[in-house]
Amino acid sequence: MSNRPDGRAADALRPVELIRGAARNAEGSCLISLGGTRVLCTASVEDGVPEWRRGSGSGWVTAEYAMLPRATGTRTPRERGKIGGRTQEIQRLIGRSLRAVVDLARLGERTIIIDCDVLDADGGTRTAAITGGAVALHDACRWLVERNLVEEFPMRELVAAVSVGIVDGGPVLDLEYSEDSAAAVDMNIVGLESGLLVEVQGTAERGGFARPELDRLLDLGARGLARLFEAQRQVLGS
Repeated sequence: MSNRPDGRAADALRPVELIRGAARNAEGSCLISLGGTRVLCTASVEDGVPEWRRGSGSGWVTAEYAMLPRATGTRTPRERGKIGGRTQEIQRLIGRSLRAVVDLARLGERTIIIDCDVLDADGGTRTAAITGGAVALHDACRWLVERNLVEEFPMRELVAAVSVGIVDGGPVLDLEYSEDSAAAVDMNIVGLESGLLVEVQGTAERGGFARPELDRLLDLGARGLARLFEAQRQVLGS
């Protein structure tokens, strides 16, 4: 009998739903639901690149992340003007993860901005943003190809992300908020469909953890990523 709050097995993802085209005006978009977490990801194509990249002939992919005030149990004030350190860290993670799958030279001097807005937060918002953002990015790249703005499809492969952790002494996959807040170890894993890792963020909240535990968490994360890639492929039709 599972002792997880929703009765899932330790190696089970929450129910995943990916809805393409959720924002009709964007060049690419995806609404991802992962259990009680929902994130709207939109991809916008803009001519030009940051000043430090001008003249390179290559493009850029960047991300912005925000949480709606009532995405959580109590109202979180909007970040106006200066954004907080947590938000900056998440935006950079999402941007790095999505750039890992794009041939920037194929974009030309264009920028794709992925906006990730959290509608409901129940743990794993940054990993959901990367997984849904990849679908939005794919469709923005397809938009460029269909309009003959680029010669080759800029996106090389899919990228996804998942959380793992040690809760009540055992490794678990895809933590919801109540597990995340009680975890002895909390880790986010970003991986490519080819099997390579892009980023591993792991922290022991109490004490430390051993190398064999890290290996078990990475193996568990790999199984979760495989299921997320399958969900992405199904919604993309490939």
